[in-house]
Order: sequence, then C-alpha cells, then structure tokens
Amino acid sequence: MSQAQIDTFAALIEDAINVLKADDTLPVDWANNSQITRTKDLAHGDFASNVALVAAKAAQMNPRALAEKIVAALPKNADIRQVDIAGPGFINVFLNADAKFAVLNDIFERQDRFGLTNEFKGQKIQVEFVSANPTSSLHVGHGRGAAFGMSVANLLEAVGYEVTREYYINDAGRQMDILATSTYLRYLEANGETVVFPVNGYQGDYVIDIAQTIKTQHGDTYVHPFADIAQDVPEDAVYEINAEGEKTLIRGDKEAHIDGLIANAKAALGEAYQIFHNASLSSILQDIKEDLDDFGVRFEQWLSEKSIESKIEPALQILEDKGYLYEKDGNIWFKSTDFGDEKDRVVRRANGQTTYFASDIAYHKDKFDRGFDKVIDVLGADHHGYVARVKAALQAMGIDPQRLDVILVQFVALWRGEEKVQMSSRSGKFVTLRELREEVGNDAARFYYVARKPEVHIDFDLELAKSQSKDNLVFYIQYAHARVCRVLEKLEQLGYAVNDQLGEQHQALLTNEAEDELIKLLAAYPEILKRAAIGYDPHVLTNYLKDLAALFHGWYDSSRIIPKSILDGETPSSDELDMMQARLRLSKAVRQVIANGLSLLGLSAPSSM
Repeated sequence: MSQAQIDTFAALIEDAINVLKADDTLPVDWANNSQITRTKDLAHGDFASNVALVAAKAAQMNPRALAEKIVAALPKNADIRQVDIAGPGFINVFLNADAKFAVLNDIFERQDRFGLTNEFKGQKIQVEFVSANPTSSLHVGHGRGAAFGMSVANLLEAVGYEVTREYYINDAGRQMDILATSTYLRYLEANGETVVFPVNGYQGDYVIDIAQTIKTQHGDTYVHPFADIAQDVPEDAVYEINAEGEKTLIRGDKEAHIDGLIANAKAALGEAYQIFHNASLSSILQDIKEDLDDFGVRFEQWLSEKSIESKIEPALQILEDKGYLYEKDGNIWFKSTDFGDEKDRVVRRANGQTTYFASDIAYHKDKFDRGFDKVIDVLGADHHGYVARVKAALQAMGIDPQRLDVILVQFVALWRGEEKVQMSSRSGKFVTLRELREEVGNDAARFYYVARKPEVHIDFDLELAKSQSKDNLVFYIQYAHARVCRVLEKLEQLGYAVNDQLGEQHQALLTNEAEDELIKLLAAYPEILKRAAIGYDPHVLTNYLKDLAALFHGWYDSSRIIPKSILDGETPSSDELDMMQARLRLSKAVRQVIANGLSLLGLSAPSSM
C-alpha cells in the first residue's frame, strides 16, 4: 500500500495495456490516463484501478469484459495476493501480508525521514511571507501568514525543493515616515513640548518607548518647537462619533495633515531625521525577529526594500524599451491591460516619485535574477488586486508569470467568549502575536492557523485552543503520540521490554479492521506530504494527522496493547506476548508518523500530557 507498491502496480497495468495493444484489443496510440486509488473499504482490496472503464470506449468493449482481459494480461508479482473485478469494471488488488506490512519496515528504517523524498531535488524555490511593515509588533493576523508560509516552506523541502524563506523589509516609503514622525512627536513630548498628536500617527505605547530611548541617548538635542513642526500644515481630520462608535468626518484631512508634519519634521531635522527613522526601524524589526524566532519561524534572507531602490530605474527602462510605458496627466503608466489587468498602473507620479508598484516590479525581477525556478508570495487578502499587475509586469519583461504563485491568506477574527476583539495597528489597540502565543501556546497557534485553506476566514476560538478535549484537535493529535509513550513507560515499569524483532515476526496477527486501516493510513503518509507540498496546502496534513489520531484512539480504546494478565501481575501466555509485541510495533509506527507530521507543521510531539 505504499506509493512504491502503487507505482509497481501501475507499471504492471501498463504492461498489460501493451499486451492488449499488440493483439489489437486497444489502439496502439491510446494514452492511458486512468487512476489507481487506495480503497476505502477493505473488502475491495488495498487499491483499485479504473483503467477498464477509461479504456472501454477506445476498445469498443464492455468495461467488465475489458477488465477480464487486462487482469489476464497482468504479469505475476510476488506482492499481490489476489486481483478481483468489481462493479462495472474496477480492478481491485489485494496485497499479501508481507507487502501489506512493508510500510512498517520503511517507517522504522527511515524514522524521522519517513515520507520525505528528493523528487524535486535541484529546483530552487523562494517563499516570501509575513513581510509586515516594521511599524508595530506583529498582530494575530500576521501570525497566520507566518505559520502558513513556514509550513509551506517545510513541506516543499520535504519533497526535495531547495527552499529560501524571505522576509521583505518595507523600510522605505510613507509608512516608515509616518512612524518616524510619530516617534519624533513623542520625543518632543518627552522633552516637555505640548503636542497635538495626529489622528493618522502611530499611537501605541511602543512609540513612546522608542522616543524615550532617543531622549536618553541624545537629550534635547533635536527639540524644535511643535508650533514650527505644525506650521502651515493642513487641518487634521475631525470626526463626530455616535453612540455606536461610528465615526463621521466633519472636516479636515488626516492624510494631508500627517504628510505636512512629515515634510516639516524632515526640514527641521535635516540629516538627524534618520536618527528617528532608524531607531524606530531597528527597535520594531528586532521585536519582529525575536517574536518570529520564538514562534519557530525562521528566514534565510531578510531583504531591505532600500536595497531594491537602485534596481527600480533599470526595471522601468526595460518596460520603456519594450514600449509598455506611456505618459498621461504627467504620470508614467504601465500598460498592464495589455496582459489582462483590469486597468493600467502608474509607475511614476507627476512629481517624479516612483510608486510602490514600481518597487514591486523591481523586487520581483530581482527574485528571478537570483536564480529561483519558482517564487511564492504569501500575502494578506487585501492584496487581491496585486496579483494581476505583478504578473503583467513579469510577462512584459520576458519572465514567465507562471513561475510566480501568489497565495492570499484570509483574515483572522479573534474571539474571547462572545466578544470579537477589534484590532488596529495605527491606534495601538491590537492583540499581538506574542500575546496570543502566551495565552494558547505556540502549538495551538501554529496548528489552527494552518488547519483551514488560506482563502478561508478563521474565527480563532481561544477557549477551544486551550481546552484538553478531543474537540481541540491539537491536543487530540499530540495525545495520541503521548499515549504511545505512556504505554512504553508503563511496560518498562512492569519489567517488560519492547522486542521489535518479535513484533515483526508476529505482525500477521494484526488482522482486525482498525489495524488494517491504520496500516493503510500510515502507508498513505508520503502521498499526503506530496499533495500538501505541491498544492501549498498544509491543511491536507492537519486533516491527515486528525484522521490518524482518531483511528489510533479508537483502536487503542478497543484493542488491549498490554495484556490484562501483565497488569494484574500474572504471567502472560506466549500468544498474549506475541500479540503485545505486534501491537507495540504498530503503535510505535503511528507515534513516529505523528511526530514527523507535527514537526513539518512546527509543532512539538510531547511524550506526556
């Protein structure tokens, strides 16, 4: 039931097809696109082929009659005990006992490498994820991107890709200017200035902390009267707030106001402005790195947006030379509609400044210039319009857009009981990833972040994530691993040893339905890993682990592993000992596969709970 066994049977089917082509039962040019699948019902064998149903039209035969011909032409194979024809023409295969249990040998031989392959060895792939603006601590929404991106990268490595995990540091542009100016205004307050803080400034306490650090280092060296910083700045937004907390703008413009403050702060400080910019960036980026490291998320590359600035003009020049840029209303536009985008995009504004999109073009060109065969961007759902324009730019520059995959990760809603927690990084009132981890633990956070498809919205239930029940899937899966550890410890306490050789000799005793299903599910693990990896879909693995744990718990509860005679202090029979060793071997195989799967998801496999 291993993938290798399925591949072997596929080759036997192909040999039989060639025999039927030779005797004109099938056309010589008929292409076999049939499937071999694991059966759900053990009465139907270990796996089944639909080749007779697929080929019946080409052979102009009844599928069942064609199936009989295919079975008759199948070469003999030592692993196959029986081949039946079922229903309208399915070919069902039953493996002999040695072949069925071969997966256990594979698990014990390969241990933590069981399921890993080198199928995609030599292919370089980059996964860029998180890449949150370094303007505040990571919040619970960023956590989903972190857990998902890391799990995808791990899975890709598991099937042989050479993976580079990258965090793109957005350390240039307007958001960093807003943060730097917010820090400067708090610095003025710390030095006794009366400041009217802007609506659109970063208001969290962390900004005050950064400003206080600068004051400690530099005193009042960079103080300018707030009146000078606010001079000739457009009026800030003024809102009316109703009883429901809804805001209505009365007058003013928060964007124009903060931009005016930024311009005046830069003019007043000159080169010293970079002190506030760099202090803010350094402090928050360090916080992000520590947070992600504690979350088990690592990157091979932290790339600064500033390092891309010199590459923007050459990238735009390529588009210019190819005739894909034009001027309109003083702006320079990219003809992205030529490549399927809904509208053309500005790459340079009338004031001469390049846009974020221009930086994105240069950044993605740089990715492929670095030699990646494939690039994956893991982004928030609010980047929906981003995909078409970036792919259009790649195509315009002569880079195959199919080499870029963009995965949009939906938002996370955090619930405390019946209350939904609101988050706003600008106001500073948000639940951080660190706070979530402290409350529910890394394992629960990592698991529930990836337990659903990325395009599905998550309602994160804090109480469920902390509960010790089978409804908490993290606990349920980890408990299966711990249960096996507990059995082994109990056996040792009772003075008995695990004998894997004896367990292998008597594994044919494992004949009940649950044991057959467990072995079949263990054999499916490599196939599950491959499907999760190439589909960028960690939830395929979480579902598998849930199914494996559920099957194990049911078997454990109904099938005694340690004989009652041993627990009662009596001498067990030889038959009891043989069955115990066989079941211990199966239990250890389940434990190993659960540990392997949890590891790829970044979760621990506890020995006690």
